[in-house]
Amino acid sequence: MYATFDLIGVVLNGIIGGTIARQRDYDAVGFVFLALFSALGGGMLRDVLMQRGTAAAIADSRYLLLAIAGALLALVINFKGRAWEIFKVNGDAIVLGVWSVTGAVKALNFDMPLTSAVFMGVLTAVGGGMIRDICTGQVPGIFGGGPLYAVPALVASISMVTFSNFGFYALGMVVSPILGAGLAIVAYWRGWVLFRNSEWAPVNMTAAQVAALVRRSERRGFIRGRRSKRKIGGDFDLG
Repeated sequence: MYATFDLIGVVLNGIIGGTIARQRDYDAVGFVFLALFSALGGGMLRDVLMQRGTAAAIADSRYLLLAIAGALLALVINFKGRAWEIFKVNGDAIVLGVWSVTGAVKALNFDMPLTSAVFMGVLTAVGGGMIRDICTGQVPGIFGGGPLYAVPALVASISMVTFSNFGFYALGMVVSPILGAGLAIVAYWRGWVLFRNSEWAPVNMTAAQVAALVRRSERRGFIRGRRSKRKIGGDFDLG
């Protein structure tokens, strides 16, 4: 089952990379490379850092072929509309949960520390999107302003590592991706974002100042989250 979802995720993220290339008015080369970065970047970063043989995306030709297939689909089909947005968001969330768990499990299988396994799980899930955003001149979306994405990956990874550490490996493989995917889906549709404020420095502030700043930031964060959601929806013509 995991292998199937893994390959489906490669195709889906290849398509997502291709749709971004279309929005940027890139040529076919841009479509292919953004698809490759989106679909394979996280796993390749993980495998390079772990230094345990050839990266899976290179060793298994299916990964490259499916990522390119996603790019070609996005090149010949203009994915847009409400139905596509719903499919993309929910499908990507499911893939995020699966990739977080597979990354953590791979690290555990190589007897890496628990903290390293968690990091590898998160990196597997979000690394490709980070590379894609950087290549298009954008600040990576997980750095703030958008609905929670890295946090669900972190939750799924910690869950898997915890279950495994207490001997419930199989249960963790089932529960952890559901937790990650569920949180990502709810966060997107509810517009949940992490607290952020450049003025935040509690050591230098009084309790009243901290409380007031938190309230203002929460209001701004909620508004940013709703705007981000509307913007994503606006990228895909609902008409």
